[in-house]
Amino acid sequence: MGLFDEIAGKVIGAIGGGSGGEHAGLIDEIMGMVTSKSTGGLSGLLNSFKDKGLGDLIQSWVGTGQNMPISPDQIQQGLGTEQIQQIAQKLGVSPEIAKSKLAEFLPVIIDKMTPDGKIPEGGLIGKALDSLKS
Repeated sequence: MGLFDEIAGKVIGAIGGGSGGEHAGLIDEIMGMVTSKSTGGLSGLLNSFKDKGLGDLIQSWVGTGQNMPISPDQIQQGLGTEQIQQIAQKLGVSPEIAKSKLAEFLPVIIDKMTPDGKIPEGGLIGKALDSLKS
């Protein structure tokens, strides 16, 4: 089993259901967003949500307490319509399904990437992947 399969298995297990293969494309898209240097990685993604009035919600995912849920419409607000459409097209699903699945997976992935309640400094990818593996 490869590292990606381990990550997918942990996220699917945390959400409770489905198979890793069924959601692999979506997890790959999210991992791309949180590790992309061109968009600022995890910090850039979180700042995008904060700038759009969703800071408290995002902070609950980073913090060590319970994750607040996010609605599909809030996902669209945080990411923007264009990014939702791009993800939906890559996955071959409607934008509504993409938003719904992102609302389900994004909090879990961000929570797993920030196990100490803060955004890892330097070496983000290694720390995040190690966290997701454990």
